[in-house]
Amino acid sequence: MKNISLDVTKAVQFLAEGTVKAYEPKVKNAQEALENGTCPGNDFLGWLHLPSSITPAFLQEIQDCADTLRANCEVVVVAGIGGSYLGARAVIEALANSFAWLVGDKSNPVILFAGNNIGEDYLSELTEYLKGKKFGVINISKSGTTTETALTFRLLKKQCEEQRGKEEAKKVIVAVTDAKKGAARAAADKEGYKTFVIPDNVGGRFSVLTPVGLLPIACAGFDIKQLVAGAADMEKVCGKDVPYEENPAAVYAAVRNGLYEQAGKKIEIMVNYQPKLHFMSEWWKQLYGESEGKDGKGIFPASCDFTTDLHSMGQWIQQGERTIYETVISIEKSNRELLFPNDDENLDGLNFLAGKRVDEVNKMAELGTRLAHVDGGVPNIRISVPELNEYYIGQLIYFFEKACGISGNILGVNPFNQPGVEAYKKNMFALLDKPGYEADSKAIKERLANEK
Repeated sequence: MKNISLDVTKAVQFLAEGTVKAYEPKVKNAQEALENGTCPGNDFLGWLHLPSSITPAFLQEIQDCADTLRANCEVVVVAGIGGSYLGARAVIEALANSFAWLVGDKSNPVILFAGNNIGEDYLSELTEYLKGKKFGVINISKSGTTTETALTFRLLKKQCEEQRGKEEAKKVIVAVTDAKKGAARAAADKEGYKTFVIPDNVGGRFSVLTPVGLLPIACAGFDIKQLVAGAADMEKVCGKDVPYEENPAAVYAAVRNGLYEQAGKKIEIMVNYQPKLHFMSEWWKQLYGESEGKDGKGIFPASCDFTTDLHSMGQWIQQGERTIYETVISIEKSNRELLFPNDDENLDGLNFLAGKRVDEVNKMAELGTRLAHVDGGVPNIRISVPELNEYYIGQLIYFFEKACGISGNILGVNPFNQPGVEAYKKNMFALLDKPGYEADSKAIKERLANEK
């Protein structure tokens, strides 16, 4: 079976000769630090060999729970934010029918995502939609006190119990949380919910191959065994003993650091030509932004959906400030076939495309754009994915995770913490007069009054 592959030829041409080779010692040191647990954040390395450590029995336990939800729910709401929902959503939307919510597929429940914002209209519309529906909830939170998710779960729990009765609700509410502590664990133990553990040594943005991602993905009807198998195979491909030039994660980490440090490329645009990959880019943005954006360092992760965004961002990419490079996820084979029709009147002048597959047109758009952007001074990295299925999505997930761990260590930051995320929370809690934040509340309110 093929693997995803990496082409950096259109990126290294923007670097001095020998640059990628020169990063080999740094990459080797980064890999050894990950393997030996000597890098910053070494208490969060549980993802490193996670795919190969997942047992069939564990996957079956997750599948059994998913089957219970699937059998008893028209709708499953996944409550989580950041890494507690982005990975699952990325996989589900990559594999699902683009119009699943309109098609009304009776064999699979509708999967909705909430707890990732504090939108009053959104939550009100969600609860209105769920009225009269048999729905269940997967509450994903390590602490159980993350404001967005806790607020949403409180609303959903109450509604589920009112509509289905407390005893029936217990069967369709699942908690994915800490093993022993936290509000979500306490609530799950008190109510008797089925629970799965978020490993202490796996951070949220690296958690898609834990129950955080696997349970929602299984509920959506996708093959989590194949997802894990793909990741496990990519774990081998990106292993520390694989020769440097043959290790895609090592080369990707080296090239992106070379572009950042030596070519002044401060922005990486993740590009796809397959609209199903929109949320894969969103997951990738958190993975790299939260891992590397600290200590005044880090490449800014952005994303575009092509060809759509060529009609809005294409001008800036082609001729704007030359601080960017692109990483393109290219899907080699589409899962469906659609031929471009002939039109006798040919008013749009497109009969030259008649009989061609739509994907062929898309591929030529991809190739033409790549050539134009490289000519315009934009380095281009290409990740080729044989087809869009569980196995290759699993490969892609692990590839990005491993490369992120290597890249962050080369950069000289702790890739596994996120201290800056707490700043807004402290201010928000102070402004809402949360107990324990009295001093902060007074200081912030005085500051705001002075600014007026």
